Amino acid sequence: MDSIFQSSCEVVSKSSNEKLKQGIAVRFHGEEGMGQGVVREWFDILSNEIINPDYALFTQSADGTTFQPNSNSSVNPDHLNYFRFAGQILGLALYHRQLVNIYFTRSFYKHILGIPVNYQDVASIDPEYAKNLQWILDNDISDLGLELTFSVETDVFGAMEEVPLKPGGMSILVTQDNKAEYVQLVTELRMTRAIQPQINAFLQGFHTFIPPSLIQLFDEYELELLLSGMPEIDVADWSRNTEYTSGYDQDEPIIQWFWEVVHSLTQEERVLLLQFVTGSSRVPHGGFAYLMGGSGLQKFTIAAVPYTANLLPTSSTCINMLKLPEYPTKEILRDRLLVALHCGSYGYTMA
Repeated sequence: MDSIFQSSCEVVSKSSNEKLKQGIAVRFHGEEGMGQGVVREWFDILSNEIINPDYALFTQSADGTTFQPNSNSSVNPDHLNYFRFAGQILGLALYHRQLVNIYFTRSFYKHILGIPVNYQDVASIDPEYAKNLQWILDNDISDLGLELTFSVETDVFGAMEEVPLKPGGMSILVTQDNKAEYVQLVTELRMTRAIQPQINAFLQGFHTFIPPSLIQLFDEYELELLLSGMPEIDVADWSRNTEYTSGYDQDEPIIQWFWEVVHSLTQEERVLLLQFVTGSSRVPHGGFAYLMGGSGLQKFTIAAVPYTANLLPTSSTCINMLKLPEYPTKEILRDRLLVALHCGSYGYTMA
């Protein structure tokens, strides 16, 4: 198994793209098997190898189950070739309708799609930092004497360096008027600039098989399902492992309605609900009891919000919390929930 990654990388880089598009034949050394089952196994093994810490290509995010390119991957001298190969593998998997068993951070799916990241995406790699950014946006910072400038201390191979967020940034003060720009630039530095060469190499490989114009028809949630498939969702296990807060408990009529509505949803809609509240469609191994948040195990949680007409549910993905208004009827609850799931992937708030 050790050499499958390297040998596959060599073969794929030497093969013509047209040939790879026509079909893939895989034979493991010392094994007779050929055919689709072996191809499926090959994609399985490679998707595990791409995130193998020995290659230092990807790092686990704060939730422990999604992956993000490693900003220090250049400890592996071949890292950009490997990123290109990882992009080719995911592109080929999508092209041949094979699934991979990796889940990436929401921001990495956005990078693949060319969608700009926002400060809420920082929660996947650093929940505390994301909360600080949220705080800056929510509060008037003019009189606090924070003395922030358009520069940040960042770790470059173990040494802390001051990096300007834009030309001359070290001498530009952050004010109430420009703080939104500051938060956006900090986000881009942490989530994009820090891993730009890795993203570019990955996309170079990915676009060999999947042109940007085609992939941009999707959003980051749909892309996750295209690459990793629909999870099996056990609603009984889900409801057993849900906690309630802010005045709700499992005996409230609205909570009974909620689970009745979830039972009546299609499998796709249940996945949308899971993505809406947790940021990903993955169900942990062992079920919902093992759901992770930004800082460790974090059960799915439903919090009460006072009802006003037309109010949609929102969520805090880093703590797996659905903020569910106290709807007066089951019909209104169902209607508002479906609107939020189909149109409201922008309804995120941070805890």
